[in-house]
Amino acid sequence: MLKILQKIPKLMFFVPLAMLTLSTYAFADEPTAASNAIAIDTVWTLVAAFLVFFMQPGFAMVEVGFTRAKNASNILMKNLMDFCIGSIAFWVIGFGLMFGASALGLFGTNGFFLSTANPSTADGLWQFAYWIFQAVFAATAATIVSGAVAERTKFPAYLVYSVFICAIIYPIVGHWIWGGGWLAAKGFLDFAGSTVVHSVGGWAGLAGAMLLGPRLGKYNKDKSSNAIPGHNIPLAALGVFILWFGWFGFNAGSTTSGTNLSIATICVTTSLAASAGAIMAMFTAWKRFGKPDTSMALNGALAGLVAITAGCANVSPLSAIIIGAIAGVLVVVSVEFIDKVLHIDDPVGAISVHGVCGIFGTLAVGLFAQAAYGESSGMGAINGFFFGGGLSQFFTQLIGVLSVGAWVFGSSLLLFYIIKKTVGLRASDEEQLKGLDITEHGMESYAGFQIFTTE
Repeated sequence: MLKILQKIPKLMFFVPLAMLTLSTYAFADEPTAASNAIAIDTVWTLVAAFLVFFMQPGFAMVEVGFTRAKNASNILMKNLMDFCIGSIAFWVIGFGLMFGASALGLFGTNGFFLSTANPSTADGLWQFAYWIFQAVFAATAATIVSGAVAERTKFPAYLVYSVFICAIIYPIVGHWIWGGGWLAAKGFLDFAGSTVVHSVGGWAGLAGAMLLGPRLGKYNKDKSSNAIPGHNIPLAALGVFILWFGWFGFNAGSTTSGTNLSIATICVTTSLAASAGAIMAMFTAWKRFGKPDTSMALNGALAGLVAITAGCANVSPLSAIIIGAIAGVLVVVSVEFIDKVLHIDDPVGAISVHGVCGIFGTLAVGLFAQAAYGESSGMGAINGFFFGGGLSQFFTQLIGVLSVGAWVFGSSLLLFYIIKKTVGLRASDEEQLKGLDITEHGMESYAGFQIFTTE
């Protein structure tokens, strides 16, 4: 006891020091919390960007699996190069057009070459994180087209296309909706890109497929359609699962905030819509064709994902299931209609999945949005038609869909026409018969499987 009493004066010396330390932490609490929030948001946005980047091999596997073995390397090269070329084009001009200071709400006017990003400031460093997140979105829009024009496009033509969609066509749509442009001012809602990303890819793919014409042997003289099966459905299935995984970054990552807890509900609506899409596509194909077609079920999952992308932050889980289910039916009907009625050859169903379901998902926001979900995600207290909001939001969504469709389809048609008259767009019949792997790249994807005889 005596020893303890003797130590009290020494202990008293540390009391003011401890109080000073605690007060320092108390006074620093607010800026520390703010700094932590910035760090969490930055890390979350970067992780989401990495997930969206991983969708690139997902698209590659889907397209490779749904097409023939003799064109597999060509598909892989297109998916590699549209990202590489597109990223540089987006850095040079696309990001500035999309997020620069607005000119009449039509396009941005600064920020080219990331010139406004100062690495010495927190805001400047955030711009770097935001750029990589947006760059992988631009690459996604570009790579959608690869599937629609697969197996008959000249490789140099695709390289030229990749520059222009990432530098001009996609960024201008992005500015209208995400960059403070005229559609944003009207209250158009597209949280993660059913229109900005997916329908842009769908419209561009439609223009390319129309100008290219069908693959050799796809249609008979009487306009009847011949099935050209993909060579590796397991690869296609792997691609769909990779895309589904990446979509959590695509949708929930669009909050660009790890401190926004609505990322949880967004992940739920995303996954439920995909599940419902796959189920309904399976049953629809089963009813129409007599068998539960694997490729249709896979595309049904993607259809549900595309459709929910616009409204994932504004709708309830039940509404997400309904949206995904409708998309699952829609994609089967659309694939048939585009192939057998319009006679447009789309080897992987990209126009139906991304274009048709992207349009539907965008319009669905005007029907299924609920204020409680929009408020929690920061998208505003907006109710769609089915929840007492009237048709005002639906018509705003319709204006956006029509405007984006007119711009992207028109500009893409012009782009592909110019490419056709200059670089050349379509591979020759001989090149198609041999396969683009040999004729364009001088190699085979599956070499060593030939059977030789001594006779």
